[in-house]
Amino acid sequence: MDKTPKGNVNRDGIRLYTPEDYSGMHSAGALAAEILDRIAPLVVPGVSTGELDAAIEGMVEEAGATSATIGYKGYQHASCISINHVVCHGIPGVKRLKDGDILNIDVTVIVDGWFGDTSRMYVAGTLSRKAERLIQVTHDALFKGIEAVKPGNTFGDIGHAIQTYVEANRMSVVRD
Repeated sequence: MDKTPKGNVNRDGIRLYTPEDYSGMHSAGALAAEILDRIAPLVVPGVSTGELDAAIEGMVEEAGATSATIGYKGYQHASCISINHVVCHGIPGVKRLKDGDILNIDVTVIVDGWFGDTSRMYVAGTLSRKAERLIQVTHDALFKGIEAVKPGNTFGDIGHAIQTYVEANRMSVVRD
């Protein structure tokens, strides 16, 4: 794999990219998103997180790409799969999904030296009303954060918009 930094650095130390570079970024991101689309029908009660990870690894290999996570600091999986109260970077294994589980699957691929990293939330089976509400509030909070992305705003402004919305809906944000 080519680990040479992409783009050119200008005299101010800012990395500049060409249209071809952006095309490479797009290809990597598109593959990661496609894998998340393709894994969706497999997210059902009874499947193990290890089985989902094996399917993801196969999809990455089938596309001629590389998993960015396999071998990173000893990690041996093509994805991170977090179930219910696991906030992020859950490790795939023997745990089987139950009806109503909420999970996040994170996939990072490398295509021609470009990284595509994305994640998506899924539901195994049928949701409870409480879980439906959680998903709706978090979805809406995401868009509150996106609305706060404006010239001059800080990451703190974005976080504040999200936190204010979440707390107004009698929920809380994860700290640390």
